Amino acid sequence: MEKLNNAIYPCLILKGKVAEATDFYIDTFGSGKVIQTNPIVTFIALSGQNFMLLNDGTASVPNATFSFMVVSENPEETEQYWNKLIEGGKDLMPLDSYEWSVKYGWVQDKYGISWQLFTGPKNALSQKFSPSLMFTGDNAGKAAEALQFYTSLFPKSSVEGVWEYSGDDGDTKGLIKHAQFSINGLIATVMDSSAAHNAEFNEAVSLVVNCDTQEEIDKYWEQLTADGGQEVMCGWLRDKYGLSWQIVPKIIGELVTDPERGPRVLNEVMKMKKLIIADLVNA
Repeated sequence: MEKLNNAIYPCLILKGKVAEATDFYIDTFGSGKVIQTNPIVTFIALSGQNFMLLNDGTASVPNATFSFMVVSENPEETEQYWNKLIEGGKDLMPLDSYEWSVKYGWVQDKYGISWQLFTGPKNALSQKFSPSLMFTGDNAGKAAEALQFYTSLFPKSSVEGVWEYSGDDGDTKGLIKHAQFSINGLIATVMDSSAAHNAEFNEAVSLVVNCDTQEEIDKYWEQLTADGGQEVMCGWLRDKYGLSWQIVPKIIGELVTDPERGPRVLNEVMKMKKLIIADLVNA
């Protein structure tokens, strides 16, 4: 079984549509493959980055508060992605030339997942896909605080650039228009938006954190559920901004796909909120 490379990666809930979506995303973006699959979960790699596609879970539907920035080095590539993603989907910002990109568009695909297609140069640290978090509603104005919170929690973290609203560009002066940061090797972005989006973070798209030890699980669980966060179940939690995380042992895939032990491991997972590695190993 091929192992997952990324310490933190996204999970998309696509009940009843995982097989179809797997083919769609690999066809759309190319340079993709299936890493692991079973009736509940499929792991795919797109340009070397892991995505979990989950065939179970909440009834929440994706929205634009959690999107993916997709970097292309030429406008033709951006347009190619757009033409595939827009089929059965809708545009949130038209594909056009903007001050920050010669060709950019924000599209919600037919599964509800949102993609920001950006044309620009790649540097040595760039990823093809970067989670992009939009702080709206009661969260509007909290992107700067979230930047500090996330980068203080995870290793190999940094804030790599902050662009604030001027007050003449559609939102409150001083709020974050765009900021890039990294947590344990994952590059992501945040922005504030005071517009009436009628949307907030939910479990439809989450971030999975692979942990080597129980100490790691305990640390992330305690800090991410603090100050208004919430324990959910089966290793899921919501942080104080409502963003969903899955805090799991790195060996979880190996355990649940074991033909003999897997059903017992899954039974143990279903009983837990925070996952206990020893109980799963001994199931």
